[in-house]
Amino acid sequence: MDLARNLKTETVARLHPSQPCTVLPTQPVADAVKLMREKRVGCVLVCEQRRIVGIFTERDLVRRVLSQAKPLTTPMHECMTPDPVTVHPKDSISSAIKHMQKGGYRHLPVVIDDRLVGMLSVKRIVHYLVEHFPTMVYNLPPHPQPNQPQREGA
Repeated sequence: MDLARNLKTETVARLHPSQPCTVLPTQPVADAVKLMREKRVGCVLVCEQRRIVGIFTERDLVRRVLSQAKPLTTPMHECMTPDPVTVHPKDSISSAIKHMQKGGYRHLPVVIDDRLVGMLSVKRIVHYLVEHFPTMVYNLPPHPQPNQPQREGA
């Protein structure tokens, strides 16, 4: 199997995106944090009338709430990342990885015609790679440089 070819031909749907957790823009940050802890997820989607208006991640919690000493009663719309990048279930895994790499994202909402259908995480992609290409993953050297920087021994 060829990794590059598979990543271009296999779709996001093949990764079985997880069921997303959602909150309203008017809900307090405390509700989102509680939901993230209960569901053991790294983000929640902020939705209004079944449309995604933002995403709230652990990074947002640290950067936009805790570091600025905002109370946990702050409404989500003040702390979320608005208009997140999304993918379609028929998009290639390669395109999802490119979006994640370009934006530094760990989560991408999966939508069909602005309707939320799932959440794709970098963890799902890693599991896919390990499952389908174990020899490539398990045979990677522990360090990117295979050569010794200097001669060993006498």
